[in-house]
Amino acid sequence: MELNQYLSMFIDESREHLQALNDNMLKLEASPEDIAIVQTIFRSAHTLKGMSATMGFEDLASLTHEMENVLDLVRNHKLAMNPFIFDTIFKSLDSLEAMVEDIINGGTGKADVSPIVAVLKSIVTGDYEKAVPSAAAAPAAASGEAELDEFQYSILSQSVEAGLQVYRIEVSVQATCVLKAARAYMVFNVLEQNGEVVKSNPSVEDIEKEKFDTTFSVYLVSETGREELERQLGNISEIEKVTAEKMDEDGLKRGLEKKQPAAAVQQEAAAARNEVAPAAARAEAAAPKAAGGGTAVASRTIRVDIERLDVLMNLFSELLIDRVRLEQLASEVRRNDLTETVEHMARVSSDLQNIVLKLRMVPIDNVFNRFPRMVRDLAKSLDKKLDLVIVGADTELDRTVIDEIGDPLVHLLRNSVDHGIETIPERLAAGKAETGTVHLRAFHSGNHVFIEIEDDGKGIDRDKVLGIALKRGVVTPEQAKTLADEEVYMLLFAAGFSTADKISDISGRGVGLDVVKTKIESLGGSVQVSSRLGAGTKFSVQLPLTLSIISAMLVRLGSEKYAIPLSSIVETAVIRKEQIRDVHGNRLMEFRSSIIPLLSLSKLFEVPDFSEADEAETEIVVIRKGDKLAALMVDEFIGQQEIVLKTLGKYLTNLFAISGATILGDGQVALIIDTNALIK
Repeated sequence: MELNQYLSMFIDESREHLQALNDNMLKLEASPEDIAIVQTIFRSAHTLKGMSATMGFEDLASLTHEMENVLDLVRNHKLAMNPFIFDTIFKSLDSLEAMVEDIINGGTGKADVSPIVAVLKSIVTGDYEKAVPSAAAAPAAASGEAELDEFQYSILSQSVEAGLQVYRIEVSVQATCVLKAARAYMVFNVLEQNGEVVKSNPSVEDIEKEKFDTTFSVYLVSETGREELERQLGNISEIEKVTAEKMDEDGLKRGLEKKQPAAAVQQEAAAARNEVAPAAARAEAAAPKAAGGGTAVASRTIRVDIERLDVLMNLFSELLIDRVRLEQLASEVRRNDLTETVEHMARVSSDLQNIVLKLRMVPIDNVFNRFPRMVRDLAKSLDKKLDLVIVGADTELDRTVIDEIGDPLVHLLRNSVDHGIETIPERLAAGKAETGTVHLRAFHSGNHVFIEIEDDGKGIDRDKVLGIALKRGVVTPEQAKTLADEEVYMLLFAAGFSTADKISDISGRGVGLDVVKTKIESLGGSVQVSSRLGAGTKFSVQLPLTLSIISAMLVRLGSEKYAIPLSSIVETAVIRKEQIRDVHGNRLMEFRSSIIPLLSLSKLFEVPDFSEADEAETEIVVIRKGDKLAALMVDEFIGQQEIVLKTLGKYLTNLFAISGATILGDGQVALIIDTNALIK
């Protein structure tokens, strides 16, 4: 049977089952007694095992089979779930994901799964409870490879004879570290300043590609003392542990010896008892290497350069301008055959427009679906309880923004979990539920997408932030007196700013937040912070849709035309002057049993040839940003239209409440109103 034709189907279904397994394991962890969830997990694992065995991926099948054995005992009430079993199954899922990724990249899906299989078998037999701690295996031990070859041994041996110090340095990166390769680069930078690296295990190339778990080792020739080396490396952020061992001739000879894989398996099985249970989120699935010259999987999708999609969008937007012009001419000429042709062209171009737009749009769920597991692991490692509530995961965003927004959101979420949510004793002392809540929301407003991360933690201490800012010289005492609360909170985004009493490698206000702000602004977005001390903090990220074409309501103000994005309009209406109230110089109106502010666009944009004073009644557009409403006064409604969003170039920047411009069918230019800037 030719299996290659089924490979793309296998990959798609494997990804779905792995995502389902992760999601259901998180649900089971919240309700360990719910056997119905265990049944669902068992079925997913059973299906994945059958698919893997049919396709010939034996390592995948064998690991899933051992998972099945554990789950079978649980669903038959012969085994109770506990933190160790949860973490072991999560670790198994990480290994399965790594093997599926290897298959996608053209590999064979082979990996050394014997250590994790040994742990799963020990759970089935109950021996895992009797496991005795043993020394952690060296990184090379499981592979059965010698750490040094003859040439490297010769160099190091001669260095020892010449009176130089040779160290074997083992570095452990925190399991929660997002950019392992970047931390490894910083480690090598420090090492090269102190001596010469002779050997790295894994290789430098593999480390650069993040093809290592959380630990790597190097052989270094140096004149620096052992304590000083450990101190310098230990100062690097997100480095969990550094061990420098001074090597002699006997130690170097041991590096020449091949390690016994069987011993490594025993060590790994015993060490798993100590590694998996206490420290959550140790995603130690070794990235499997392709054993043969496999070819990439044939797929029904193709990769297209984003620039080509930009060109396609620009060409179509020009076509749209011509379509609007043709519709206007057809209405003036009034010939039936011309009108019919233009109407048909409008229908076809509308369908084409939808396809062109969808080519670039991706649900933000692609980014959000990795957060529940990450938050679960972080909370466990910090000994906190919390729920992550996700709303609006189906919100679509431009592909270029989706690719870039993941890391900033990871920083903000880690920040909320680490600094926002209190520990269980602190929450109980404050009269709160012991389980904290982090809300992750996404929604459209105008031609922007908003992503909010809100926690019910301890909030931001305004005076503490201001005190540190004054101490660091970020603001002057005179400036500090005039700053509003929101402006004080924005000081958190200053480079190197931190409010932490104890430096944390999981996050750090300042260590990561300045990077977050820079990245979001590079995408054309912005970030705001609101907080109440003792009640929680909300980070609000505003991102452009970066769409070239949007639906808008065209309005007239005197001789000028403006466009308001339809996605932010609640409704349009006409109100009489007596319905407008004046309170402390602010105009207000009643709307659906609530009072909302009323803004005059003509005054806001200083329209010269239009005055509202002469009118007995006025047209209004009610707009929305999140749960806030406002009304805009306009002169006249022109109508709904598909418009092409054009930037205003480099000369007209930072214009208040204007997000771009469009060219209308008659050649006139209409400015597009950024309604989000009008609602604070």
